[in-house]
Amino acid sequence: MGRILDFISEKTEGNCFKSYKHSFSDDGIPGIEYEAQEDTYINLKEYAEDIKDPKPRDLSQRAKYCLHQPSKFKFFLDGSRKVYKLDDIEYDNKVYPIIGGQISVACCGRESDESGHFLDFKKVIETSYSVLCLPVKANGEGIDHNVFFRNLTDKIKENAALNAEKIHLEKVLYYQTKLEGKETLENKGIARIQDEMIDCEKRIVAELMSRHLLTQDSYLIKDGSIQYKPMKTGDYKELARIRSNYRHVVGVSKKFNPNLMRDNRGQSNAGAIARLPLYHRTPAFLWKPGEEWGNVTFAIWYIRLHDITHTDTPYSGIVKVEKMLMTGQEAEYGLSSDEIDTISASIINERNPVCYGSDARWANHLYPVYMTECYCKSRFASDYYFMNVF
Repeated sequence: MGRILDFISEKTEGNCFKSYKHSFSDDGIPGIEYEAQEDTYINLKEYAEDIKDPKPRDLSQRAKYCLHQPSKFKFFLDGSRKVYKLDDIEYDNKVYPIIGGQISVACCGRESDESGHFLDFKKVIETSYSVLCLPVKANGEGIDHNVFFRNLTDKIKENAALNAEKIHLEKVLYYQTKLEGKETLENKGIARIQDEMIDCEKRIVAELMSRHLLTQDSYLIKDGSIQYKPMKTGDYKELARIRSNYRHVVGVSKKFNPNLMRDNRGQSNAGAIARLPLYHRTPAFLWKPGEEWGNVTFAIWYIRLHDITHTDTPYSGIVKVEKMLMTGQEAEYGLSSDEIDTISASIINERNPVCYGSDARWANHLYPVYMTECYCKSRFASDYYFMNVF
């Protein structure tokens, strides 16, 4: 057992067991989230654009035109995390897992000349650090949980002997121990680290806005969904308060649940999405998640980047695109279809990463997002080193 876990055990009056350490690794296999849990289906009758045509829109010519223009996208955001089971610890005669994590979030940007020719691609903002996640039972003092775990973090940072290793332990997080349904304590710890990574992504978007880098001509592609679920903790837990930061941001998801698109009869539209022709997009549909989400609404549509004959699954080569609606007028009448076409054509032109053959998700990658992801992962310490520091 490492010195940091010894220290935590002493300060929280717990008992560690020197359990087997292991990584919860992501396999990166392409697939479909058939069982994704969502509270609200997306009604195909509610459009989020001014042209309300149910047929797919062909973007081939728009994509060719956009190739000769400066790209709408200048910034690319991705976050990665690696999580580990580090030990088990006992409180009140019950045993709980200690979960560790490495978090890396980066925004990369590119510069181009007036004709749109690529000049440079480099890091704009990057943050990487390590976290530990303990059961809330570690707080035996009866004080506010956030205060207790922040104080514990400070004590670890102040101990020079514990900081000799090259691991930047930024926070000690906590997870609740009450289980519901099929929940496990390990998954609750992992989810808490995932929330920390998402909060870090929101923080970087806020910094880009404060530096006036996101404009009508300088959009950000965020890897993954921007349908942030309500969070109980974090600096940016209320989506309605940070909505203005996302005016020039689109979320692009490589993996999604196609069964969420339903018509008024409750029938899935997954088959129609799978059959999208090459370089076509679906109409943009409106999603209203409700008051719990701060009454923030979204436009959601799908784009096929690669021909289905060259891919491994029906949804390889298709990405899901999301954009927050900023005003009441946008929520009522939708975005301009011309704007959605330009965004979609620009996304088509970002396809074809060189990870073909070495990454099973190649058909759903956007190249600059893939490069940002590679940079994030390069910031991680090796699994063996990380697990044995503690």
